[in-house]
Amino acid sequence: MNRYYRLIRYDWPLHFVLLFTNWLPDNVIFIRLRGTLAAPFLKKCGKNLGLGRNVVLYNPSLIEFGNDVYVAYGCWFSPYESIILEDEVMLGPYVIIAGSNHTKINGSFRFGEPKGGEIRIGKGSWVGAQSTILKGVSIGKGSCVGTQSVVNKSVNDNTIVAGNPAKLIKNI
Repeated sequence: MNRYYRLIRYDWPLHFVLLFTNWLPDNVIFIRLRGTLAAPFLKKCGKNLGLGRNVVLYNPSLIEFGNDVYVAYGCWFSPYESIILEDEVMLGPYVIIAGSNHTKINGSFRFGEPKGGEIRIGKGSWVGAQSTILKGVSIGKGSCVGTQSVVNKSVNDNTIVAGNPAKLIKNI
């Protein structure tokens, strides 16, 4: 996709929507309003998107949300290939979804080429506050990620994982 088209069609309008709505309180009305206003500037978005304040969405043309998705205060999205949140996914405050890692070149990470992958979070899943989801991870349907977890490997359907790195706690 042409870089300038992407900036004008997706990035800048979404940043203005978030800039002008971040002063509104986080209550049901304004969370839904913020989601409704942001939806046209994402790659794909179902109905009833809820966005908390201070959410950061880099490269929104690579982000897909299903129906009834809720993204809490301060979440950060940085897709490399794509980030897909299926229907009924909930993200707690300050969740980081990082679609790439830096590589080292000439002894420094500063200018190394990023390596990334798609991230998918399955229907009905819940990611606890301050968790980090890394590149190439798929979280299965109906799963729960415990608070402050770092998910660096895919998670099966209907499981609870927690820790750094996230490990299986139990099947549900």
